[in-house]
Amino acid sequence: MKRFQKRLKRLDLGIIISFIILSIIGVIMVYSASMVPASKGSLTNGTPIEANYFMKRQFIFFILSVCIILFISMYFNIKMLRNASTQKFLIVGTFALLILTLLIGKDVNGSRNWINLGLFSLQSSEFLKLVAIFYLSFILDKKLTNNQDYKLKNIVPPLGILGVGLVLVLMQGDLGGTLLTVAIIVAILMYSDIKNKIKIQILTITSIPVILYIFYTLVFDSKNLYRMKRIKVVLDPFKYENSDGYQLTNALVSISNGGVFGRGLGNGILKLGYLPEPHTDFIFTVISEELGLIGVLLILLMYGFIIFKGFIYANKTRNHFYKLICVGVVSYLFMQVFVNIGGVSGLIPLTGVTLPLLSYGGSSMLSISIALGILLAVIREIKKETKVYE
Repeated sequence: MKRFQKRLKRLDLGIIISFIILSIIGVIMVYSASMVPASKGSLTNGTPIEANYFMKRQFIFFILSVCIILFISMYFNIKMLRNASTQKFLIVGTFALLILTLLIGKDVNGSRNWINLGLFSLQSSEFLKLVAIFYLSFILDKKLTNNQDYKLKNIVPPLGILGVGLVLVLMQGDLGGTLLTVAIIVAILMYSDIKNKIKIQILTITSIPVILYIFYTLVFDSKNLYRMKRIKVVLDPFKYENSDGYQLTNALVSISNGGVFGRGLGNGILKLGYLPEPHTDFIFTVISEELGLIGVLLILLMYGFIIFKGFIYANKTRNHFYKLICVGVVSYLFMQVFVNIGGVSGLIPLTGVTLPLLSYGGSSMLSISIALGILLAVIREIKKETKVYE
């Protein structure tokens, strides 16, 4: 019992409480967003289901995530991630999962990045984000520990390995997930102790293929012309409100309907057939309409708190590996929140990225709970470390 209490004291309860509150809000809002569409069958290809179907499943994901985050944060030995064999296992396992998805995955909205496991579908690209954080932090820390210079030739091969994973995700048709993973990698590199000259060289080399691919898919690939349409819609959404801008204009109307205090829980209108995925990609618009600016600010405050605490601990530790893990996890959270909210509010093109802890989905909940569990495990070690130094 004393050992348990000792472990509990080393956790950051503020992050855990924020995680639980956000997840509970997510369960409630998934129910509010999906109850009517589910009972009418508009979310299941015309087959009516129970109004609380998605809510019950989200609640199960929430309970599972709480168990995962508590177990990892209290009992996982973070030193395992500094083991080369563990990193090889994670890389090979994730790549195998990505390849399996390409072979037997199911198509959802033009992307083949889901494997049907019966009880739920697994989105394999979610786990590449985690592997990118763990592997890059391990490699950069290893070079520093072995007193090796951060030369371009020593950094490019590990980035090339992650690049293979990014190509596999692109082959699945998930450009949004690819760009998010790239953003996480860039954040870790920028925060590392690599010299600025090397950082510029790496960014230049890695950005060229990304830019060329985006240019090709937007201009020459006829299968992906919808991406160019999304850019066009962002520039003037209401000009295309009856065609390509239908989703975005309804999202903007839903957000504006909320005002300061919202229309009240369950009283949203745009979720009733005007938004294609009100319980997943567009959950933020339902929250805005029903809970208003007050509810939105509360949610953003809790996201901001987790991100802020992550950076606080990153700057507090002397351990380079712990620092990069903290930065990687909070960058993952920040970028996914920004891309989702930016997309549905018209700041950037829509990408189909979920809102962490709030959108319906087991893969997203599982991935972010593992990430936050690892963050808390690192914080546990940082607290032990700083106590020794004090």
